[in-house]
Amino acid sequence: MRGAVRSSAGAAKLPEGTEAIQVDAIGPHTDWSGKLDGIDTVIHLAGRVHVMKETTDDPLSAFRYVNTAGTEHLARTAAKTGVRRLLYVSTIKVNGGRTIGAPFTEEDEPAPEDPYAISKWEAEQALKRIREVTGLQTVVVRPPLAYGPGVKGNFLRLMQWVDKGIPLPLSMVRNRRSLIALDNLVDVLVRCIESPQAAGQTFLVADGEDLSTPELIRSIAKALGRRARLFPFPSLLLRLGTKLLGMEGVSNRLFGSLVVDSSKVKNLLSWGPPVSVHDGLQQTARWYLNNH
Repeated sequence: MRGAVRSSAGAAKLPEGTEAIQVDAIGPHTDWSGKLDGIDTVIHLAGRVHVMKETTDDPLSAFRYVNTAGTEHLARTAAKTGVRRLLYVSTIKVNGGRTIGAPFTEEDEPAPEDPYAISKWEAEQALKRIREVTGLQTVVVRPPLAYGPGVKGNFLRLMQWVDKGIPLPLSMVRNRRSLIALDNLVDVLVRCIESPQAAGQTFLVADGEDLSTPELIRSIAKALGRRARLFPFPSLLLRLGTKLLGMEGVSNRLFGSLVVDSSKVKNLLSWGPPVSVHDGLQQTARWYLNNH
C-alpha cells in the first residue's frame, strides 16, 4: 500500500507499513511518473478545501486547478498506467447547500453553489468521460461533513466554542443535518474498493442519525464533559445578522437542513455504518481533549 504525501510530516501520519511517496502540489502537471506502477486501486481524497480566509481574486479558478484539473490528470495517468479502479471522494455540496423537504439522493440534479462544490462536480464529470473512453472503473462518494480525530474547519471551531463555555443563541433552531464519522467514511470506502457492484456508481453516504444544531451541540458538550450553554433567540434574526456580516455559509450550516439518503449504498453494497454518532463523537472528543 502506498500513500501520496507532500512532506515527511505527512509520511509520519500514514498507517504502519504504508510506503510513502512524495508528490508536488496536486494540479494538472503533478508528476505521477512511476508512482502508480503496480497499483490496482487509487483512493483520491486530496483537494483544495477548508479555505477559511480566501486570498485569491479568482477562487473558482484556484479550486478548478486542484480539484478539477488535478483530478482529471491523475485519472488519465492512472488509466494509462493500468490502474483498475479510482475512488473519488467528492462532496454532498455537489447536490446543493441545503435540503428542503426530501433528503438528497443520487438521482437529484446536481446544484453546486460555491466554487468548491462546482470544482468537485466538474471533476466528477471529467471522471465519467475518462471512464467511458478508457474503461477505468470510477466510483464517486459524496459525504456530508465528516468528523473524527483530526477534524478541522467549522466542526473544530464549534468544539472550541463548546469547550470554552461560550453561550450560543441556538436553542430555538429546528433543522436536521447529516454527518459521517471518520470510521464510517473509511468503512464505506473500503466497501467501494472491494465490491464489483461499486464500479461506475455514485454514492451518498452518512451516519444515518441526523441531528439538529442544538442536538449536535449538546452531544458534543456531553462527549467533552461540558455543559451546553444554549439560550433562545429568534432564528430569523440570527440568520439575518449572519448574512449582513457576510457569513451566509455559516448561517446555512447553523440554521439550514442538509439531509442525506444513503439507501443506495446500503442496498447495493449491503453497507451499514459500524460506528454510532455517540461513539464517533466520543472518539472525536478524546482526540480534542488530548491535543488542545
